[in-house]
Amino acid sequence: MIGFIGGGNMAEAIIKGMMHDTRYRMQDIIVSEPREDRRKYLEQTHGIKTTEKNRDVVSNSNIIILAVKPQNMEAVLNEIADLITEEKTVVSIAAGITLSYLQSKLKTKKLIRVMPNTPALVQEGMSVMSLCECFPDRDIAAVREILMSVGKVLVMPEKHMNIVTALSGSGPAFIAFFIEAMINAGVEYGLGRGHAVELAIQTLLGTAKLLETGMLPDKLREMVTSPGGTTAAGLEVFREKGLTDMVDDAINAAVKRAEELGKKS
Repeated sequence: MIGFIGGGNMAEAIIKGMMHDTRYRMQDIIVSEPREDRRKYLEQTHGIKTTEKNRDVVSNSNIIILAVKPQNMEAVLNEIADLITEEKTVVSIAAGITLSYLQSKLKTKKLIRVMPNTPALVQEGMSVMSLCECFPDRDIAAVREILMSVGKVLVMPEKHMNIVTALSGSGPAFIAFFIEAMINAGVEYGLGRGHAVELAIQTLLGTAKLLETGMLPDKLREMVTSPGGTTAAGLEVFREKGLTDMVDDAINAAVKRAEELGKKS
């Protein structure tokens, strides 16, 4: 049995991905969620079991996924700690919650810290796992398979988790902010919003597909840019306004905030 403590958007994204994978059945999943309306929604939409009690999830699950907000983690761990035995695997997807903190609260050594991202909602997520070296390969594979149901998975040392959080965790919001600005500019210069949205989003999707072939970003930029042309004029504005520095500052701010969350834990 695979249990989720917390039935929010990311938990639902993973559940949705699992339901598209023939290795999992709806009766293999249980979710604890304090809101009754959310429990009913999850039951009706995905056919899974739900409960309002976190301890029910732990008692009935071999893999427990902690899908709660970082500020709620301590209370949840204190509530379930006595039920976490050595054979249980605990996976945290909460930003900033370190493995050492989880180890200080729980008896099992089978602990995994994961940073997923929002595109998991459409099975195009990027998840990064960190874990201790003593972790059994079989149990690692079980968690990796769950995450692969919603996208790609990497395993990295925990020291990289803050930059991972900034780059791929916060990245969808940064990219959406840029696309939002492109859409608004299109509308400002006379396009209907529907057309501006379609143009910007398809351009984003097409560009991502090109880069996915292995083409380097700088090569794609050079391919589009003709000397003295429209692209060159626009890129020059980005350089003058310091776009590279702004992106670096944004990533740096996100990294520092992830560090702060980690210190609090």
